[in-house]
Formats: sequence, C-alpha cells, structure tokens
Amino acid sequence: MTVPVDILAADAAGRIPSGVSLQYLAESRDRSAIVGIIFMVCFTGLLMIVRLYARVFIVKKTGLDDALAILTLMLYIAFVILSIVLINLGSGRHIEYIQYVLSLPTVRETEVLDFVAHILYTTALFLCRLSGLAFYFRLTARSSKLNLSIIIAAPLLLAAYLPQLFLLIFHCKPVTGLWPYEWQEEPKTYKCLSWGLVYSVNSGLSLACDMLMFVIPAVLIKGLHVSLEKKIKLSFVMFPGIFVIVISAIRVWLVAAGQWDSDGSWAYSPMLCVESAEIAGTLVALSVPAVKPVFGNLFAHMAEYTSSHTRSRSRSTKLHSLGHSKTIPSAAISTNRDSKRLINWSKIGMDDYEMMPSEVSVSRDILGGSRGSDRSEEARHKMHGSRSPGIRVTNEVNITRAQESEVRVETPRSRGS
Repeated sequence: MTVPVDILAADAAGRIPSGVSLQYLAESRDRSAIVGIIFMVCFTGLLMIVRLYARVFIVKKTGLDDALAILTLMLYIAFVILSIVLINLGSGRHIEYIQYVLSLPTVRETEVLDFVAHILYTTALFLCRLSGLAFYFRLTARSSKLNLSIIIAAPLLLAAYLPQLFLLIFHCKPVTGLWPYEWQEEPKTYKCLSWGLVYSVNSGLSLACDMLMFVIPAVLIKGLHVSLEKKIKLSFVMFPGIFVIVISAIRVWLVAAGQWDSDGSWAYSPMLCVESAEIAGTLVALSVPAVKPVFGNLFAHMAEYTSSHTRSRSRSTKLHSLGHSKTIPSAAISTNRDSKRLINWSKIGMDDYEMMPSEVSVSRDILGGSRGSDRSEEARHKMHGSRSPGIRVTNEVNITRAQESEVRVETPRSRGS
C-alpha cells in the first residue's frame, strides 16, 4: 500500500506516535463511498427529469408535490457536494488520521461543513416527505377520511423536523458549527451535546417519519375495491418506501457505531453514503407513481403495434386459405387504432392517472363472407338485436370507497344494422 504524502509529512514532523502504523493511517474507503453517492444522485436526477416530463407533457398538470420534489433535489445536490468535499478532506478516515495528520484548521473546516450538510440533509428529507403528503392528498381528494389523516400527518412531520433542526443548531453552548473533539483546543470553551446523541435522536425520528410515509399508501391500497392481485401490483408501485425504511434503520446502526466505537470516524463515509441513499430512495419512492404515464404510454404503443401486426398477418393468411378476394375495410382497423388511443389517453388530466390501472375489454366482430352473404348478415343482425359490438372501458380502481366509474365508447354501427 502506498502511503500518501500528507501522512509522510506528518510522520516527518513528529506528529504521529510510534505505535501508529503508517499503513493503518493510509487505509481509506473514500472512493467507494464517492462512487455510490454520485451514482445515486445521477439516477435520482434522471428519474426526476422523467417525472417532470410526465407531469408537464403527458398529464399536463403539475402540483405542489412536484415543486417540493424539485426543491428537495436542489438541496440533495448541495448535500452531495458537501459530502464529497468532507470525504476528500479526510472525515471518513481513521480517528488517528484526523487527530495526527489533519491540521487543526482543516478539522474545524470539516466540523462546520458537517454541521451545514446535515441541516441540508434533514431539511431535504422533510421537504421530500411533504411532497409525498401533497401527492397522497391529491389522490384522496374524493375521500374526506383519508384527506383528514393526511392533514394530520403534516403537523406530525413538522413536529419531528423541528427537534432535529434545533438539536443540530443548538448542540453547543454558545452556538457554533464546531463539534470539538476532546483533544481539540479552542479559544472558547464549549459545552456540547455528544455527536452520537444528537445524531441518534435525529436518526430515530427520521426512521419514525419514514414508517409514517409507508403507512399512508398501505391504507390507500387496502381501501381499494379491487382484487388481491391488483392490490399486489399496486403495492410494487407504491411500496418502494420499504427500502427507505431499511436504509433509515441502517443509518441508526451506523450512527451508534460512530458514537460508541473508539474509531468512530471510520463509519462516517458509509454513513454519508447511506444518508444520500435515504434522500434518493425517498425521492424515487415518491416519483415511481408519477412516471407511470410514461411507461404506460410506451407499453400501450408497443402493444398496439404488436396486435395490429399480428391481426394483419392473421387476416391475410385466413383470406388466402379461403380463397376470398374480399378486402376488409380499412375503416375498421383505423377505428380500432383510434379507440385504443382513446383508451390510452382517456385518463390524461385526471389526478389519479399516475397510479390507477384500468381494465380494458375490447370486443369486435368483423363479419366476413362472400359477396352473396347479405341475407345471412341481416339475419345475424336480427338475432343480436340493435346492439353493435364496441369497446367497453371499465376503471375498476378508485381511491374512494365503494365507488366505481364506467365509460362506454360505441364504435359506428356497421352498414345495414
């Protein structure tokens, strides 16, 4: 292992005790933490772009949840920048590296940057959760009970955020951005809460808030009057928050390790990576339902192309085998295509478009035969009555309890009906 220049310089200056190995001081997990943080912020930023595209160009309606999500992303990017700076300064190395290698001004700088970074981290999570509440509030606009529960949840999130913020700001008396070590000499005498105590309380409150954000979509899906299979499918869309809860629990463990382990700073880089993952996971979990229109339209167009291609080949094969020269009217195919487009876009502009699946049943009888089969066609119409085959679109999923809506689209009747 190559020993960095700063460690060699500190050793030459006599600042490193004889019992501390230079190879031990050179150990680092900085690169893996930085790569993980950069990957998460890039992935989250890309997903946010897709979300905004869906809201602006497909749904054509933005809301408070989108504005809060954008503000969260801005704070998240700032937090990522400070995290990378802190890691590069050496905050995630062994405690002996911080004590013997880093200069005292650098130690002070890392403490202040950590103070600012975690205010950004706490605020970003709070705004992101408010964005989730705004999204759920919009989905439950027709249910007074669910609306009331979300309105109650907002003050609870605020009640959890304010203690976290005040513990960070007033962790020392007098107020300072420093987190002085026992061996750190300062011109002023600070009476401070321990770093681990402040971060343990904040981590516990953050975990409770993540669990609250998980309960709300669980209640929403449980109240839907749909089959268990559809509820499970919706759960895959609405429940990525489970991973956020796991990440938040890991952060609690890392904070505890950082406080009560003699080499607490060694867990700092993984903790920054986990904190970045918590913000990213919360944004992703709340953005997955919002990007559903993009992939829904993509799959619908692919299905339309595949079905029309298969239908065309089937008809041509059937006509060739029967030896008929009758041409199927192009209006039938065009009407079918237009009807599918209508199905695909029928929910655009509705607030529940992002997460509500619809059950589509398409039935069409194209009556074929030779030119001399007009009588049999008329008899068939008399047997079926005046009803003409068409497209039935049933929206089986609704936020309100015991409320279903149906939309019927009739295709033009065939000639002679």
